[in-house]
Amino acid sequence: MTMGRLKHVVDVLEKCPTGIKGLDEITKGGLPKGRATLICGSAGSGKTLFAMEFLMHGAMDYGEPGVFMTFEETPEDLARNFISLGFNLHDMMSRGLIATDHVHIERSEVKETGEYDLEGLFIRLGNAIDSVKAKRVVLDTIEALFSGLSNAAILRAEIRRLFLWLKDRSVTAIITGESGDKRLTRYGLEEYVADCVIFLDFRTEVQISTRRLRIVKYRGSSHGSDDYPFLIDESGLSILPITSLGLDYPVSTERIATGVPKLDAMLEGKGFFRGSTILVSGTAGTGKTSLSATFADAACRRGERCLYFAFEESPSQIIRNMGSIGMDLARWVKKGLLKFHSVRPSLYGLEMHLLTFHKVIESFNPHVFIVDPISNLSSAGTVSEVKSILTRLLDYLKMKKISTFLTDLTHFTGSLEHTSEEISSLIDTWLLLRDIERNGERNRGLYILKSRGMAHSNQIQEFLLTNHGIDLIDIYTGSGEVLTGSARATQGAEEKASEMARQREVDRRLREQERKRNALEAKIAALRAEFNVETEELNLMAEEEQQRQAVLSEDRLDMAHLRKGKPLATRQNVRKRSGKGE
Repeated sequence: MTMGRLKHVVDVLEKCPTGIKGLDEITKGGLPKGRATLICGSAGSGKTLFAMEFLMHGAMDYGEPGVFMTFEETPEDLARNFISLGFNLHDMMSRGLIATDHVHIERSEVKETGEYDLEGLFIRLGNAIDSVKAKRVVLDTIEALFSGLSNAAILRAEIRRLFLWLKDRSVTAIITGESGDKRLTRYGLEEYVADCVIFLDFRTEVQISTRRLRIVKYRGSSHGSDDYPFLIDESGLSILPITSLGLDYPVSTERIATGVPKLDAMLEGKGFFRGSTILVSGTAGTGKTSLSATFADAACRRGERCLYFAFEESPSQIIRNMGSIGMDLARWVKKGLLKFHSVRPSLYGLEMHLLTFHKVIESFNPHVFIVDPISNLSSAGTVSEVKSILTRLLDYLKMKKISTFLTDLTHFTGSLEHTSEEISSLIDTWLLLRDIERNGERNRGLYILKSRGMAHSNQIQEFLLTNHGIDLIDIYTGSGEVLTGSARATQGAEEKASEMARQREVDRRLREQERKRNALEAKIAALRAEFNVETEELNLMAEEEQQRQAVLSEDRLDMAHLRKGKPLATRQNVRKRSGKGE
């Protein structure tokens, strides 16, 4: 009993992956395997494409052949419609991976009787399943199959029989259906029989069309319950989960250059953290695009790929304009390191913009991602909607460790230290470009409002666009004034002249000091010579005094001998006797 119950639970939870980008994520693995899923929506919402892509991915990626039974389009029409999306239906049919069957039902020929049933359809569908050993089945659409029936009892019974028959054949089935008036489907019965119901919505708001997908129910499985935007392009369907990825993304301590050496110096001489989010805000004409292009150029010089989303200028216009400051972006485009994606924000809604971001990022796999400017997204939604989109985008980019560079256009009437999208708390490094007006001139200034995780300069630098790129120079901040441009140059010239005058005065004083030193040294030399002469004279006097004392001593000895009546001895003998102590 326990084993049987466990097996039943496993069967209910087993999933069949669809291969449709994003769908398997929000369905937690795919559609219910061996059961029927109802795809409903209005005309043009993408039901047939959804079903065909499910069938194609099953055959190509998961080894599960399929059957596509259509009640409206012929196999030839289907093949022509899907070849533009990269799905070669004829090739799959020739390889025995997909079987198609067109069942034409004329509504006027359908009669309601008590014996009406779908046995003929079951036989035909069963043969198609057996011919390719199909694991997946598509019926497109259910309204065409029951278009001639108005008896609710017969209709309900036959719909239930259809779903049970598919379940008994253990095939994973998709049945498409048209949405009804204030109901998911035209008959209002299919959604109760199906194990999984997915609603495709194609809406237009403020002249902007958006496609959305919602999982109405999914028996035996948890699933995403939001309205998910999806995109139809040359690669098929792409569905984007709208929830944020959270705050558990990895971070890096690696630093990358900004492209402006003096800006690197303001950031500990190392630049930004890799994988961080950088915002440059400022009024029109302050150089935001030039700074973002410089960052892109620096990334390409490192051999990294850069994806540049432009909402105001075309790629050729950006390349031409950046050439005026000595930057050749065309070479990076040719080398495949730089990719531009230019589009007007009003082309489609915010969710479609977010989905486009994801698709292009997944395709190009960039190291650096630039959006110029994010403020233009406000034309496609409210402030809260734009903030929600950007929050999800930035979380996604941080998860992939992509360095993100955003520009934001601020207005003259508002505060520069504020973003209209209210995303300042999501930014790691925030650079502000501002206009500084004085003496009939308007010059640019740059300063770092914040930079998380690193020390940074608090000084305002004058921001110059030269023919060799961006340069930052110190502004004059003396006497309570901030001077830039010609005022700074004039003040600099005056300070230089004053400095030269001070230097000349210092040189004059040094020369005077040298003259005095030379005169003093001459005096010292003269005094030293005079001192030496006097010293020699004193030495001679001392020597003469010693000789005089010696003579006096001898004379005294002679006098002593005479008094004793002794003959005078020679001075030499006296010296000898004196030496013997006599």
